[in-house]
Amino acid sequence: MAVMKHTLKDSVFSFVFGQPKYARELYLAIHPEDTDVTEADCKLVTLENILTTGMYNDWGLQVRNMLLLFVEAQSTFTINIVLRLLLYLAETYKEYVEEHKLNLYGATPVKIPRPEMYVIYTGGRDVPETLFLSDLYDGEGAVEIQVKVLRGRGTGDIVDQYVRFCKISDEERRKHGRTEKAISEIIRRCIEEKVLAPFLEARQKEVAEIMVTLFDQEKIMEMHDYHIAEAARREGIKEGLADALKSLIQNSGMAAEKAMELLGIPETARSQYAEMLKQ
Repeated sequence: MAVMKHTLKDSVFSFVFGQPKYARELYLAIHPEDTDVTEADCKLVTLENILTTGMYNDWGLQVRNMLLLFVEAQSTFTINIVLRLLLYLAETYKEYVEEHKLNLYGATPVKIPRPEMYVIYTGGRDVPETLFLSDLYDGEGAVEIQVKVLRGRGTGDIVDQYVRFCKISDEERRKHGRTEKAISEIIRRCIEEKVLAPFLEARQKEVAEIMVTLFDQEKIMEMHDYHIAEAARREGIKEGLADALKSLIQNSGMAAEKAMELLGIPETARSQYAEMLKQ
């Protein structure tokens, strides 16, 4: 598997954890018992953005006989992340088979890394601790996977620090918009609070460049979401708002809360529409 290449299409998430030091710290936050793991044991996995042309916030790590896949989620948290990770897992195994020239048609069982899947959730919603593929289909099925949700726990580990970085980012963006002032304040506050401080002190220019690009991408995605919602709203005039909401979520993969916001559904009525979506 190739070493991850950093480009301005990477999110800060993949850029931070693309550094061997922080990749190891992330692994230890999940497996603290494996104290003898080294940076050399942590092999970054290139995951192509095969589903969308949006921001790259998916990341993989192979540590010895384990394959760990991650997705970052913020306000756009959705159960559909489970299916997304399943597709990434299949693609990553395909690359692994090709790289190691495994014979899938032979009688001898091939050896593959044991998979673990995670979402690092940096938003403020109440979300489950574990997500299941079976939540996306009715009845019994032959395939099940689980995705564990990681979020800040107050331990000060690398997950905590990254979640705090994202919260500071949200706060400064609300104050200053998508501006260079917001970026400089984010970096200043994080260093002051010792949040990813060594990384940010050494990589300020690169992080700032990435965030400028991400701000631009967010503007484009907001415009895209707006036009999708407008089309759904027009369709909703004929079919009803509930049908428009379902159509918007199914066609765009948008989180229900975001879709309701774009369709102008009042907050007081959103729990009712959420129940409709379960039916």
